[in-house]
Amino acid sequence: MMSKNNQLLIGGNGSQTVYMDSSMANRHGMVAGATGTGKTVTLQILAENFSKAGVPVFLADVKGDVSGIGKPATAHPKIDERIDTIGIDGYQMSGNPVVFWDVFGKKGHPIRTTVSEIGPLLLSNLLDLNDTQTGILYSCFKIADDQGMLILDLKDLRSMLVWMGDNRKDLKAEYGNISTASIGAIQRGLIVLEEQGAEFFLGEPAIELRDLMANDFSGRGVINILDSNTLLQKSPKLYSTFLLWLLSELFESLPEVGDADKPKFVMFFDEAHLLFDGAPKVLVDKIEQVVRLIRSKGVGIYFISQSPLDVPEEILGQLGLKIQHALRAFTPKDQKAVKTVAETFRANPELDTGQVITELGVGEALVSTLDSEGIPTQVERILIRPPESRIGPMNSNERKEQIERSPYRGRYDKTLDRESAYEMLISRAEKNAAQEEQLAREEELRELEEARSKTSSSRKRRSTRQTPTEAFVKSAARAIGSQLGRRVIRGILGSLFRG
Repeated sequence: MMSKNNQLLIGGNGSQTVYMDSSMANRHGMVAGATGTGKTVTLQILAENFSKAGVPVFLADVKGDVSGIGKPATAHPKIDERIDTIGIDGYQMSGNPVVFWDVFGKKGHPIRTTVSEIGPLLLSNLLDLNDTQTGILYSCFKIADDQGMLILDLKDLRSMLVWMGDNRKDLKAEYGNISTASIGAIQRGLIVLEEQGAEFFLGEPAIELRDLMANDFSGRGVINILDSNTLLQKSPKLYSTFLLWLLSELFESLPEVGDADKPKFVMFFDEAHLLFDGAPKVLVDKIEQVVRLIRSKGVGIYFISQSPLDVPEEILGQLGLKIQHALRAFTPKDQKAVKTVAETFRANPELDTGQVITELGVGEALVSTLDSEGIPTQVERILIRPPESRIGPMNSNERKEQIERSPYRGRYDKTLDRESAYEMLISRAEKNAAQEEQLAREEELRELEEARSKTSSSRKRRSTRQTPTEAFVKSAARAIGSQLGRRVIRGILGSLFRG
């Protein structure tokens, strides 16, 4: 579906065909429309276009019906009719190279990262912390860095919080007041987060970004599909946190590429409103900054939502591709939204955009792209082209077969428990305990000798004051003796933060 000029076919109306210039694909885009208007198929044909152009893709399969993109389409009279109406040459039914991922490891390879990589900003948003509690969380990460501790999973974070509470007086001078009430609130949030499945996501082995940016042997971009149905049901915030983390990791890791004939990587964010709902302004500002700058790294971001107004205005104004499916205008609020959305397009004198938005049929859309000079084109009413891959999901056997043939089979399936800094502290705690026991024996022997010689000289007591590091070691040693402590040790022994 690519022309000689690297034009990606979106659709047409019989008299005009609409393409997207691949050199403008890193200028981001938006696919919007009410439920049942054809957004999923539009997402599918865009992902197909990028894969054929050699661009790796990451997309979240929210409803579980995108997996068919890995299988060829089935002939159907309606497909033939649309091909004829649009005037498509060279249509060929074919599947695309796909890799399945799943936070819970059931419908794809497990996908993980560490608590340290998530960082305190995203984590505080995930836990719905207030400003005071967020400050405590930032202190936790800072203390861990200063002490050389690696926070890999929820057990690491919980143990750090316990130690901070036990040693808050010693830490106050350097890190400020540490409220036990705030620590308790964070710990309660971690319990809820664990019940929502965060322990599956936070740990090792962490996903390598290069494994999401691969091409197959023929040069086509691999389409990475994250099964998000269960994740959204359990924790919408965990879903959005994962996507934002991936976005920030790409921004921090990839080099500048300047102007290129196509993106290096493309991401589709379905249910885009979840990225911004309830997020504090500082996080929204960070997202806006990353979206604005990441295009220079060759990454294109495409938001999928029911309304473009679900995305902040500052981001909406940066989007090069706009595909608008039908909106409903049953209430005054809906009518106002339709008018606002219509005004975001470059006007076409032959179209009443506001009226057309409410009249579009399934698979129809208003589309505006960027030309080769980066100038928005006039909005056009078109039929979205039919995908060359299957509309609808793979069955369970097909998905299983695809996973078994994956190049990443066995790489992420089992959690790792490598030697860690925490394990070294436990070893130090055991040595410290042995030294104290030896000193106690020596002191008992001295007392016996003194009793025998009937001396009344006073014994010198060694200082019991602890440094924060000594307190941490002793707290870790004490933790081994309790049931909770045993769970903490098992969970983090042997882990090593990569990089």
